[in-house]
Amino acid sequence: MSTTSENRMEGPRTTSREKTYKKTTSSALKGAIQLGIGYTVGNLTSKPDRDVLMQDFYVVESVFLPSEGSNLTPAHHYPDFRFKTYAPLAFRYFRDLFGIKPDDYLYSLVNEPLIELVNPGASGSLFYLTSDDEFIIKTVQHKEAKFLQRLLPGYYMNLNQNPRTLLPKFYGLYCIQTGGFNIRLVVMNNVLPRSVKMHYKYDLKGSTYKRRASRKEREKARPTYKDLDFQDMHEEGLYFDTETYNNLMKTLQRDCRVLESFKIMDYSLLLGVHVLDHREVGEPGQTGGDGRRSVGQRVLYSTALESIQGDGKAAEVVTTDDTMGGIPAKTHKDEKLLIFLGIIDILQSYRFIKKLEHSWKALVYDGDSVSVHRPGFYASRFLKFMSVRVFRKNQPIRFSPSKRTRTSIPALKSSSQEILSSQADERREDERRDRLGGARSLASLDGQAVFGSFRRPDLVPANPSFYDASSMGTISTSSIYVNVESQTGERDDVASSSTFTLEDSAICLTSEQSTVDVDIDRDDGSVLDVYL
Repeated sequence: MSTTSENRMEGPRTTSREKTYKKTTSSALKGAIQLGIGYTVGNLTSKPDRDVLMQDFYVVESVFLPSEGSNLTPAHHYPDFRFKTYAPLAFRYFRDLFGIKPDDYLYSLVNEPLIELVNPGASGSLFYLTSDDEFIIKTVQHKEAKFLQRLLPGYYMNLNQNPRTLLPKFYGLYCIQTGGFNIRLVVMNNVLPRSVKMHYKYDLKGSTYKRRASRKEREKARPTYKDLDFQDMHEEGLYFDTETYNNLMKTLQRDCRVLESFKIMDYSLLLGVHVLDHREVGEPGQTGGDGRRSVGQRVLYSTALESIQGDGKAAEVVTTDDTMGGIPAKTHKDEKLLIFLGIIDILQSYRFIKKLEHSWKALVYDGDSVSVHRPGFYASRFLKFMSVRVFRKNQPIRFSPSKRTRTSIPALKSSSQEILSSQADERREDERRDRLGGARSLASLDGQAVFGSFRRPDLVPANPSFYDASSMGTISTSSIYVNVESQTGERDDVASSSTFTLEDSAICLTSEQSTVDVDIDRDDGSVLDVYL
């Protein structure tokens, strides 16, 4: 596999000069990866399917591939190497869980040339991408590979409970021994598809200590920004609809709980932002990097949109040509976005070295702002940063009454006031006549005292009902209390008392019934008490 052909296939995200890793050229390493995976996966198909047992997580298979070939291995023009496969049956189960068939796995990794990517971080690892955007191959350190081996039983349990997760999806763990060095590799899902242009790319941890992209990183064509850069460039955050926001935060909370249970810290959220309004004709997203039309990722639950959509059947298809598996979002200026994200770098446990690192940094800087921290605090800070600074929920549009509706209420009040005013005028006129007439006819009443009934002296006044409503009027600015009592013979009678109370040019009339004791020694038939 020549360097020239590799550079032609790599495109703008690849290096122009071939790299070396542990004294092994990149072309030799890619060739060894494809030869080794092709042999082990092909050999695994002859083994019958069965349930995964506990000892399967600790099995290591090894095969030697000399350059001249052997009875079991093909000849090749790379240096001799030994290829090791860790937990082959367990990883076969993981691939089956995500709907990856052996033929598709081999076709992506072996039949098509691998594309070397520029390292976006400071780990010094090499990254290779398959031509169909499905898988990422990353070199890992010895301690990370050992930690992943110990993690496999718990990882197996977590995937069985919830295959929809933003955690890395591991499809294979391998080791190449060549030239006296061990080169360990892990095959994972690809978070940022090459077929969609990422206008912004972030590595977010939720910390603030030295979390700004360096000048060298900013000079790159597609830099990877950090937490403080995100706050400067997206001060208002990214907005999602209510259902999407709730699903996203629920997934992040569940994943952080799993990582905390494994005592994992220092992980990151890799976030890619594609601005739909900036799409140009012929831009990636319409076609793949090799000029072929991209059809999206085929692996189940591999896209960001699938990873947060809760429970669902394995057969459902969520990815479309419009979203390419991205999550629809908006800025505070209503710019339409597609968000691609996933949790990365989870192979860092809070061991003795990390504890020392946190203790030393806490003496010099704010201990809560540094990246390295105990897993519980790290998960809490990570979730708080994502839910408050990065992801936000669209506020529902509140109902705003129209101008016509708002003006109808004062109009109704105005009309009701006019009606009440006219009724008050009529009652005021009647009251005036009643007072005048009552004063003239008061002396002529024989055994009956009826206030305001001079027109019909032959009628006995009816007792007012206990539930009579209050009336409004505008007679005077004083409070008048009028008590009218009626007595008859040698029995108790019902007297009516009316109270007129005026507050702010309004009179409240309340009527109430009460039973009083009548003084039979009085010779006059009625008593009129007026208190002013």
